[in-house]
Amino acid sequence: MKSGLMLGVNPNTERQPEDFYATEPSALVLFIERLSQDGININNKVWECACGKKHLSNVLSDYGHDVKSTDIVARIDGVAEQDFLQSTDVFNGDILTNPPFNLAERFVEKGLSLIEEGNKLFLFLKIQFLEGQKRKELFRQYPPKYVYCYSARQKCARDGEFEKYTATTQFYAWYVWEKGYYGDTIVRWI
Repeated sequence: MKSGLMLGVNPNTERQPEDFYATEPSALVLFIERLSQDGININNKVWECACGKKHLSNVLSDYGHDVKSTDIVARIDGVAEQDFLQSTDVFNGDILTNPPFNLAERFVEKGLSLIEEGNKLFLFLKIQFLEGQKRKELFRQYPPKYVYCYSARQKCARDGEFEKYTATTQFYAWYVWEKGYYGDTIVRWI
């Protein structure tokens, strides 16, 4: 595929085996700037646990964060091969990633089990993650504190090859959980 829509919206195209669809770095820059406007900080220590080729990890590093970069497959140097869903060590910081969509619920539960009270879990997901009876129960048990929706479409690309994809039909948002928060979810716009 030379150009066209982001893979994942075309039902005739084979999905990437590990569901690796990288987030364009500019999407994280916009989010960090919006968080700053709202007076919300990302912890200095951040675990990017499905980091792919470190697109988001590099942005976090550029903003001065101490980043732990892991993935189930080490695609480039500087990435530790680790299955996040098998992790057992508590992480003293925030977790931020674009998880494989088919494992997103498990990333929510695992992420919240690994961070300390008051720390945050930031997941970049399609807006459709809000749908579904099973997820309704997940949100009842673990309500996100915020959902930051993009007013413009953001790109994700198979294998991080952004130049191959000219458009996306997906509506993305950052879901923000703060461990210990049990109030209503606040929707904000980027």
